Amino acid sequence: MEIASLYNVSYAYHTKSNETLALKDLNVKIFDNEIVGIIGPSGCGKSTILSLFSGLICPENGKVYTQDKLNENFTGYMLQKDELFPWRNVISNIMIGCEIKKEKDKSYAYELLKKYNLIDFAKSFPNELSGGMRQRVALIRTLVLKPSLLLLDEPFSALDYQTRLDLVEDVYFMIKQEKKSAVFVTHDIQEAISLCDKIYVLSNRPAHVIKELNLDEINNLSPLKRRETKQFHYYFDIIYECLKNTMEKQNE
Repeated sequence: MEIASLYNVSYAYHTKSNETLALKDLNVKIFDNEIVGIIGPSGCGKSTILSLFSGLICPENGKVYTQDKLNENFTGYMLQKDELFPWRNVISNIMIGCEIKKEKDKSYAYELLKKYNLIDFAKSFPNELSGGMRQRVALIRTLVLKPSLLLLDEPFSALDYQTRLDLVEDVYFMIKQEKKSAVFVTHDIQEAISLCDKIYVLSNRPAHVIKELNLDEINNLSPLKRRETKQFHYYFDIIYECLKNTMEKQNE
């Protein structure tokens, strides 16, 4: 079932002196329980796509479709940094969104902490956690509001390589176990192939889709298991060539 889409969407950023067209005639579809990767050159408008899905901005042309426009919890946003408040402990950080919505019940938050092996750190403060643990707390903070669609804006970019490998595995299983859909923005081809069921490769600005890849042959495998397959390298080469070609066109 299709839960969110962009149909022929165009969007430009305006200043007093000029206009920058970020997206042009962009089409993206997200289905139920699907992790969709968005990858493209730096500055091509990947984060703009997340802002459109979240409703922070509206398209100048085209249409943004979401399955339940009346549900204010439809999307949940996970940023590049965990942005945990250092003066709040883990459970208090997780409950921030609930507090804003005047929801005081912590039972689901504790359920998620227990489920993902963080219950012993519920009263710990962010400076007592590793980088990977902080990002897992940030994801639980998003999940506790029960969104249908998760928006992940390069959530692993600030971490070291080994922690990134482990966290991609954790995030994959958390999303799948909670039966969520997600849009994952990244510059990292290997991370996209490891985590996603489908990948959209974007052109330079103004961005449009130059390749859509369905990773059907490996999407039943965990992120680490995917890296061991020949299909992993096959998909990597396709995406790399697409990005290389679009950069060469820009420099012509």
